[in-house]
Amino acid sequence: FFESLHPFPLFYTPAAGTGCISAREGEAAASLPMSAEDVDHGDPGGPLEFEPHDLYGWSAGAARTASSLAERSRSSWSSAASSGDGHRTGGHPEISGGPGTTPPDHAPTQHPRLRLVMDGGPGALRPVRKERRQPSMENMQRLSQGDEARAAGLEGKTDLLWRLMQECLGEDKETIQREIVRHVEYTLACTRLSFEKKHAFQATAHSLRDRMVERANDTEQLFDDMGARRVYYLSLEFLMGRTLCNAVSSLGLEGRYAEALQELGFRLEDLYEEEKDAALGNGGLGRLAACFMDSLATLNYPAWGYGLRYSYGLFEQRIFNGEQVELPDSWLTEGNPWEVERLDVQYTIRFFGKVVHDETGAKQASWEGGDLVQAVAYDNLIPGHGTRNTLNLRLWASKPTRQLDMALFNAGDYQGALEARQKSENITSVLYPNDESYSGKELRLKQQYFLVAATLRDILERFRRTQKPLGEMSTQLCIQLNDTHPALGIPELVRLLVDEEHLPWEEAWEVTTAIYTYTNHTVLPEAMEEWDVEMFEVMLPRHMEIIYQINHRFLQEVSERFAGDLRRLEELSIIKEPPSRPAGEKKKIRMAHLALVGCNKVNGVAEIHTEILKTETFKLFYRLWPHKFCNVTNGVTPRRWLQQANPALAALLSSVLEGDAWRSDFSLVSKVRAHARDPLVQARWQKVKQANKQRLADLIERECNVTLDPHMLFDAQVKRIHEYKRQLLNVFGIIHRHSELRRMKREAPGLLGAVVPRAFIFAGKAAPGYKAAKEIIKLILAVAQAINEDPETNHFLRVVFIPNYNVKLAEIVIPGSDVSQHLSTSGTEASGTGNMKFAMNGGLILGTLDGSTAEIRAEVGDDNVFIFGTRAEAVEQVREAQHANANLPPDPRFSNVLARLHAADFGPAQGYGALLSSLEVDHYLLAADFGSYLEAQARVDRCYKKQEEWTRMSIECLAGMGTFSSDNTIRKYAEEIWKVQPMALP
Repeated sequence: FFESLHPFPLFYTPAAGTGCISAREGEAAASLPMSAEDVDHGDPGGPLEFEPHDLYGWSAGAARTASSLAERSRSSWSSAASSGDGHRTGGHPEISGGPGTTPPDHAPTQHPRLRLVMDGGPGALRPVRKERRQPSMENMQRLSQGDEARAAGLEGKTDLLWRLMQECLGEDKETIQREIVRHVEYTLACTRLSFEKKHAFQATAHSLRDRMVERANDTEQLFDDMGARRVYYLSLEFLMGRTLCNAVSSLGLEGRYAEALQELGFRLEDLYEEEKDAALGNGGLGRLAACFMDSLATLNYPAWGYGLRYSYGLFEQRIFNGEQVELPDSWLTEGNPWEVERLDVQYTIRFFGKVVHDETGAKQASWEGGDLVQAVAYDNLIPGHGTRNTLNLRLWASKPTRQLDMALFNAGDYQGALEARQKSENITSVLYPNDESYSGKELRLKQQYFLVAATLRDILERFRRTQKPLGEMSTQLCIQLNDTHPALGIPELVRLLVDEEHLPWEEAWEVTTAIYTYTNHTVLPEAMEEWDVEMFEVMLPRHMEIIYQINHRFLQEVSERFAGDLRRLEELSIIKEPPSRPAGEKKKIRMAHLALVGCNKVNGVAEIHTEILKTETFKLFYRLWPHKFCNVTNGVTPRRWLQQANPALAALLSSVLEGDAWRSDFSLVSKVRAHARDPLVQARWQKVKQANKQRLADLIERECNVTLDPHMLFDAQVKRIHEYKRQLLNVFGIIHRHSELRRMKREAPGLLGAVVPRAFIFAGKAAPGYKAAKEIIKLILAVAQAINEDPETNHFLRVVFIPNYNVKLAEIVIPGSDVSQHLSTSGTEASGTGNMKFAMNGGLILGTLDGSTAEIRAEVGDDNVFIFGTRAEAVEQVREAQHANANLPPDPRFSNVLARLHAADFGPAQGYGALLSSLEVDHYLLAADFGSYLEAQARVDRCYKKQEEWTRMSIECLAGMGTFSSDNTIRKYAEEIWKVQPMALP
C-alpha cells in the first residue's frame, strides 16, 4: 500500500488497546499494528518524526514495529547532524528531501516535508504540515556584515525562531476553523454571540492572509538566497478586484474553507459578496497590471509591484436626473483585511524647495527646503496559482511628517494646525484628480513623483542587502514603466545616484538606462502626457535641471548623427518649445520622449499598435534606435476571467478536457475545438450560457429596474467612456434599429416575427472633466428611457446602462453576454483587453480591426468575428475625403438618426451640444463607418437565429484564446525584455 501512497497528510487512528498508523488517500486506507508503548514516547530532544521515505522503505521490506521505525528515525537524525549541512539527499523521487530527518535542535532542511508528530501518547497525532524555508548561511553572513560575534548571535536567534516558526499553518479543516474563530475574537474583538457574516468574511480573509504572509516571506527569502534578478513593475493603477475568491482558489483551499465555514454556519459563496472592490484603478491599464501580477506569481518570477494606495479611488458613479454624478468611493470604510500596514517601511519625500550646487562645479547638487511628506508602505500579497510562490504589491500612502502643528493649535487656529496633514494626505486620496485646474494638474504631478520617489528608495534599500556596488544594479534588477505615469523615475534615479550616492554622471546614466523599460499604451496625441515646465521647475527644481541635462546630451548625440537637421532636433527634443509650440502655449516636458530616451526597451501592446509606433507616433526614435522597439501583445489571466468569473464554464472545460491543467497552461483550451460540433457539448454549453444570462438579467433588474428576457441576444459594450471608443456609434445604431422596428410595426407587422430580440447593455465611467463623454452617458440614458417605455417595440429592443462599472460587475456582465462591441476608430486603440475577456468566455466580437482584435481574429477564425469599418491605414485618407467633400450628404440612415436627435425625441438637442458639434468634423469617422456597422449587426442577427452554428462559433472562439493568457505575455516580457528566470519554492 505504501508504494502507492501519495505524499499527503497521514492520520493516526487508535484501536482498542493498540496504537496503529493509518494512511488515507481518497477512500484507500491501510494500517499496521503497533503497541501503545511504541507510540507513547517521543524522542528526548523533541517530537518523534516519521519521514515519508521511511514509510516507503517499510513497505519494501517486512513490516517493522514502531519501535524499530523510531530507532531508524533517530539514526537518521544522527546521520544528518553529523553531516553538518542540514540537508538531505536521495530517497523516494516523489518526496522533496530524501532519507533522514532533522532533529528539532538542529537547523532544518530548506525543503518542505510531510510528518507525523507524536507529542503526547496514543491519539495525539496531528495532521502533517509543511516546513518553512530557512535562510541560507550566505544570506546570514551578509546580514552580519562580516562581524563574527553578530553572526553567532544571528545564528542562535535564527535557530530559536526556526523552532518556533518552522511549520506552515495547517491546511486541514479543524485548523482552518480554529484560525477563523481566533481572528474573530482576537483580531476583530468579537464574541461568539456577535459572530455575523461580515465578521466571518473579515476573519476568513485574515486567516488566508496569514498563509499568504508565510508564503510571501519564504518566496522573498528564496529570491534573496538565490541572488535573483528581480523585476519591479510600476503602475499608477492596479485594478485588483475582490481578493477572497482568488486567494482561496490560488492557495488550493477552496473546498476545505467551504467545509470549514459550512460547519460554522456560513457559505463561502456568501462571503464573496461581503467584499468591496479595491478602488485602485479605472480601466484597462489598471486591470492589465493586476493580471500581470497574477501571472508573475503563478509563473514563479522574482517580482514586486509598486503603486499608490488611494483612499477613495477614482469615484463612485451614480445616475441622478439622467446624468453621471461622482461620489467618493469609500472602499476603506470597513478596513482592508488583506493589506499589511508597514509602519517600519517609511520614506520622506520632498516637494518644492531649492537646489544648491557644489562650488567646485561638480555635477552633484543638494535639494533643500520645501514641503516634506511621508510615504508609508501597505503590502498586498499576490498568491500564485498551483505554486507556493507569493509576490508583494507594495502600495504607498501619503502621510504628514508632522501630525499636528501644536503652536497653531494652542493659538486657536485649529484648522490651520491640521492643514499640513490634509495637504499631505491629499496626494493619495483620489486616482486621477480632475486636471482642468492648476491645482488638479499639480496634484497629479505630485502623485507621479510620490510613487517613483518612494519606490526607488525602497528598491535601493533592498539592493544594498546584496552588498554589490551600485554600478552593478542593472545585473540585479530591472524596472518596468506601465505607461508614462512613472517616467519621472528616470530623472529621480539619476538624482539619487549622482547627488546622494556620488556616482559620476556618465555611470549613473548608464545604470539608469540599463534598468528601465517602457510600455506605451496609447497613440492618441492628446493622451501623450506633457507637463508645464514652469510648474515642474517650482515643484521639482532638481529634476528639471536633470531633464535639461538629459535632453542636452541626447540632442548632442542626434546632432552628431544628423548634422544640421534642426527639424529633427525639434521633433525629438524632450522639451517642447518654439516653433513646435502654438503661439501662446507654454513650454512643456514630453514624458513619452523622456521614457524613450531613458529606457533600453520600448514595447507596444499589439502588433498593429507597435507598427503605428514605429511608422507614425515615434518614427524618428525608431530610425534612431530600431533595436529598442518590440511588441508584446497584452493578455488577461484565465484564473480571474474564466475560472473565477465563470465557474460553470470552467467546470465544463475541465470535463471536456479531462482535467484542470488548462488553468495554468491556457494553450490547452485549443483542444476544445474538436468538440465544437458535438451536440452533447453544445447542449451543456448553451445551458451554462443561459444560466449566466439569467444571473446578468437579475443584476440588471436589481441595479437598473429594467426586466430583460434572458432569451434575448445580450449585446454588451462596457468600457471607459471616450469618443474614440465610439459608444456613440452604438447608440446611433440603436436609434436606427428602433426607427426600423417602428416602421415595420406600421408597414409590415408580419415581419416582426423574424426579428431577433436584442438587449443592449452599456457600462463605464466618464472622466469628471470630460464633457463630451458625460454627454454620451446622458444620451444613452435618454435613449434607454424612451425605448424601454415604448410598448410597440420594447419586447424586441431594450437598452440599459449599469452604473459604477467595476471588476465585480464585469465578472457577471462578461460571462452573461452573447456578443461584445469594440468599436474604436481603427488605429486609436493600443490593444484592448475587454475583447479578450469576452472571447475567453465564448462571447463573439463585433468590432473594428483595431488593437488586439486583429490578432484575435487570426486565432479564432475569420468566420467567428464580425469585423467592420475603415482600416487603420485608410483612416487619414477618409478624413481628407470628408473634409474635401464636406457638402456631400452622409448615409441617409445616419441623417435620420441626427434628425431624431434634433427633433428632441430623446430630450432637448442642446443637452448634447458637445457631441453634435463634434460630428461637424467627425474626427472618429462615425458617419463613414455607420453603413458598415449596420451590416455587421445584421450578420450578428442572422447568425444568432442558427443556434447550433452560434454555439459552434462560441466554442471555437474560446478555443482560439490560448495565446491571449497573460501568462504568455509575461513569459515574453521575462525572456525578451527583463531577462529574469523563474524560481519556485519547493
